[in-house]
Amino acid sequence: MRTRLLGILLALMACVLVALGLPLAISEAAAEQQRLVVDRIDDTARFAALAQNPVGQPNGPMAAEQQRTLDTELRRYYDVYDIRAGVFKLNGAPITADPADWTDATTGASAEPFVEALDGRRSHDPAQAWPWQDRRLVVASPVVWDGDVVAVVVTESPTGALGSRVLHRWLLLAGGEALAVLVAIAAAVLLTGWVLRPVQDLDKVTHDIATGRLASRVAPAGGPPELRRLARAFNEMADHVEQVLDQQRAFVADASHQLRNPLAALMLRVEAMGMELPEGHEGEMAGVRVEGRRLATVLDDLLGLAVAEHSGQGAAPTDLAALAAERVEGWSALARERGVGLQCAASAGPLLGLADPVGFGSALDAVIDNALKFTPPGEAVRVAVTADRERDRVEVAVSDAGPGLTEEELDRVGDRFWRSPRHQNVDGSGLGLSIARTLLTASGGVLEFAPGEPWGLTVTLAVPAVADN
Repeated sequence: MRTRLLGILLALMACVLVALGLPLAISEAAAEQQRLVVDRIDDTARFAALAQNPVGQPNGPMAAEQQRTLDTELRRYYDVYDIRAGVFKLNGAPITADPADWTDATTGASAEPFVEALDGRRSHDPAQAWPWQDRRLVVASPVVWDGDVVAVVVTESPTGALGSRVLHRWLLLAGGEALAVLVAIAAAVLLTGWVLRPVQDLDKVTHDIATGRLASRVAPAGGPPELRRLARAFNEMADHVEQVLDQQRAFVADASHQLRNPLAALMLRVEAMGMELPEGHEGEMAGVRVEGRRLATVLDDLLGLAVAEHSGQGAAPTDLAALAAERVEGWSALARERGVGLQCAASAGPLLGLADPVGFGSALDAVIDNALKFTPPGEAVRVAVTADRERDRVEVAVSDAGPGLTEEELDRVGDRFWRSPRHQNVDGSGLGLSIARTLLTASGGVLEFAPGEPWGLTVTLAVPAVADN
C-alpha cells in the first residue's frame, strides 16, 4: 500500500513539475532569443545610420570616407561576432557586405525579412530557435532618407551560442526540478509513513487476533485523527469480541463440568437398574451404556476444547522430532491392540520449532487418535517430521490408510462437531481435530489437511522454525 501511495504522490508531483517546467523552459528560450534580437536591432539601426549619407549622397565629398567607415565596421563586426551583416540595394544587390560572398539578400533565410524591410518597417521577430536546430536568425531594417527607403540593412546571426545559453538555462531548470523531486520524495516518504503507520499496526493486530492472540491491541497514537479514531474503535470492538468469546468459553466449560457429575450419577443408576431387570433386556441396556459413554466423551471433549481455547501458554523452542517419537511411543500399545502399525520417521538431528510442548503434544495426540480410528487393521499410520526450508517451518505429518475424504469434506474437516456422513459409525464427537487446531493456533502454528497417497488422509501440524535451526 505504501508503494502505491508513493507512486500516486510522485506521479502527481511529476505532472505538476512538467506542467510548470515546460512553460518555464519555453519562456527561458524565448527570453534568451529576445535579448539576441534586441541586440541585432540595435546593430542594424547603427549600420543604417552609417549608411544614410553614402547612399543618399553617393557623389558627395564625404561619401567615400563614410563608405570606408561602414566597410570597416561591417568587417570588424563579422570578425568579432561571426555575424553576417550588409547594406543592400532595393533589388537585393549588396552596397557593402561582409563576408564578400554574400551577393544577394533576396534568397535564403534573409528573403522574407528583406521584403518586410522594403515596406519601411523592421522585419518581424524570427521564429523561435531551439538548441537542436541549426539555423540563422535574420533581422532586417530599412535605411530611410527623406521619408523613402533607399536601402536595407540585414544581419544573419548563427544560433549556436544561443542554443548553448538556452541549454544551460534548461539544465539549471532541470537541476532545480530534480532537487524538487528529491525533496518531494523525502516528504512523501515521511508523509506516507506517518499516514500508514496506524494502518500497518492495525493490519498486524488484525492478523494477531485472527491467529488467536486476542490480547493484541492497536496503540491509538500517531497518524491522522481519522485513523486514530479508527484504532480506538477497533480496540473497543476487539475488547467486546474477547469478552464475548470468554463468556462463551466459560459457559461451555461450566456446562460441561456441571453435566459430567449428573451424567456419572445417571450411569450408576442405569447400571443398578440393569442388575435388577429380568433376563432378555441386555441389548437395551447395552445401547443405553453406549449412548451414555458417547455423551460423556462429548462432554470431555467440550471441556478440553474450552480449556484449549483459554490456554495462554507461550511458545518455546521445542525438538519436535523427539516430541513426536515420544507421542508415537505412547500410542503404540493402542495401535497394537487394534492391529494397526504406527511408525515415526524424522530427519537426522533435532528439529527445533517454536511451539508449546504440552499444547503441541495434545494436538498431536488428537490427530494420531483420529488416524488410528479410521485405519483398518493390517494397515499403518505414519508420522513424519520434516523441516520446510522454503516456508521456514517444521512440519509433523500424520498419514493414515483410511477411506479418506472428498474435496468438499476437506473444506469442512476440523470444524466443530462436524463428521463425515460416511463415517458416522466411528466413535467420536467431531471435536478432536478442532481441539488440535485450537492448540496449534495458540502457539502460532497451523493445521492442514490433504488427501493421502495412495488413499487416506494426511494431517500436517506446522509451527515456525527456530531461527538457528
